[in-house]
Amino acid sequence: MKFRLLVLLFCISGPIFSQENETVADTTNLEVEKKLELNLDIVSRYLWRGQCWGGNYVAVQPTIEYAFTPKFSLGFWGTTNFKKEYAYSDGTAYKGYQEIDFYLTYQINDFLQFQLWDYYWATVEKVEGVDNSFFDYGKNGVKTVDAILYFDFSEGYRYPFNATISTLIAGNDFRYDSNDENPKQNFTTYLELGYTFTLFEKSSLKAFQGIALEPVVGAVLNNKAAYYSSADYDKVSFCNLGIKTTKEIELGKGITMPLWLNYIHNAASKNTEAFGKNFLVAGISFSY
Repeated sequence: MKFRLLVLLFCISGPIFSQENETVADTTNLEVEKKLELNLDIVSRYLWRGQCWGGNYVAVQPTIEYAFTPKFSLGFWGTTNFKKEYAYSDGTAYKGYQEIDFYLTYQINDFLQFQLWDYYWATVEKVEGVDNSFFDYGKNGVKTVDAILYFDFSEGYRYPFNATISTLIAGNDFRYDSNDENPKQNFTTYLELGYTFTLFEKSSLKAFQGIALEPVVGAVLNNKAAYYSSADYDKVSFCNLGIKTTKEIELGKGITMPLWLNYIHNAASKNTEAFGKNFLVAGISFSY
């Protein structure tokens, strides 16, 4: 009788033990997969801190990020509107734009992250006086390095508030004297404050649950290198005032699809348009 009972327990525990092993393996694989994050944005136009690049054309923006540790990640981000005509600064042919960025992030603590971005905004066709070399950080190059401190109090502190301090520390960000000579690194600095509201959390309609509303205020402090082409030159310029609404849709198997609509107002006084420059950007993302 005891022998039969032992056999029965063995038969039962075998599948259970096997299932536990599978669960552990699946969990391990999931942790490995989470180290790699993939994202694809499709936007109605490319806007960066109140600056429109590439005109009113749809842009595709992939992101690949790999977490080497829970605190340290490396990533790639790009954008293109597939147009081949160069976007001259006077707006005569404001079409083609492409950019390839490499970045690293390091989580200093619960609310503070350091980011270092290498911007590469090569022209879509050959332009006189512009060097598209990847390693040219000089005055004729198309490279800039951006050091960022990003504060986010939404996780551990339950305050949906964030802030960005961004300074261009290398690359083509030069100011010149009155004779347009003697280039010096300008260290152009940008500040941004943001807040997130979650709407309809208790709504009985699932379609309205989890809609996020994110107002933002962004300003350039010292734009004497004119890196921000749509911002004021010699004073603080509020070039990025906006509000964004987002609805995230779960597609299953770790894939999400956020839909969003973003209104941006560039309040720089140099803009001659009525009430400044205004943009409406729609986008859809696929994240894994």
